[in-house]
Amino acid sequence: MHCPFCRHDDSRVVDSRTSEDGTHIKRRRQCPSCGKRFSTMETASLTVVKRSGASEPFARDKVMVGVRKACQGRPVTEDELALLAQRVEEAIRAKGMAEIDAHDVGLEILGPLRELDEVAYLRFASVYQAFESTEDFEAAITVLRAERPAVGIEPSSDGPPG
Repeated sequence: MHCPFCRHDDSRVVDSRTSEDGTHIKRRRQCPSCGKRFSTMETASLTVVKRSGASEPFARDKVMVGVRKACQGRPVTEDELALLAQRVEEAIRAKGMAEIDAHDVGLEILGPLRELDEVAYLRFASVYQAFESTEDFEAAITVLRAERPAVGIEPSSDGPPG
C-alpha cells in the first residue's frame, strides 16, 4: 500500500473496523517513512460470470435495473428496490464464493421479489425460469396461491369451552 503523501511503498495497519453491513473493512494505516496516517477501504470482490463466459464485477445497480423492469407500473418504491438489491448481494456474499453465474443472481432475486410484489415476481420468474407457455404461468400462480398465508381467518377469542 503506497502512502498517499510521500509515495513510500509500505504502510503499517494501526486499526481495522468492519462496516455495519459487513461488506467493507476500514483500515487506519501509518506510513513508516513520513509518519502520516490515512485510511483505506477494502472490499472482497464478487464476480458475475455471464452466459458468454465473460466476467464482470457484481453491481447492485444492475440488479435494480432488471427488477425495476419487472416492477414497472407496480407500487414499488426506489427504496424498496435498493433494499432488495442489498438483500440479494448479502445472500450471494453469504455463500462465500468469489464467482457466481449471472443466471444464479437472477434466481437469487426471486425470493425477495416475491415478498415485495407477486406480479413483479411472476414477470421476473417468467424470464429466469424460462416459462414457455401459459401452463407455466398457471403453475407458478398455483404455487403462489398455495403458499400464501390465509387472509381473513382469525383465531377465535371465545376461549376454551367450558
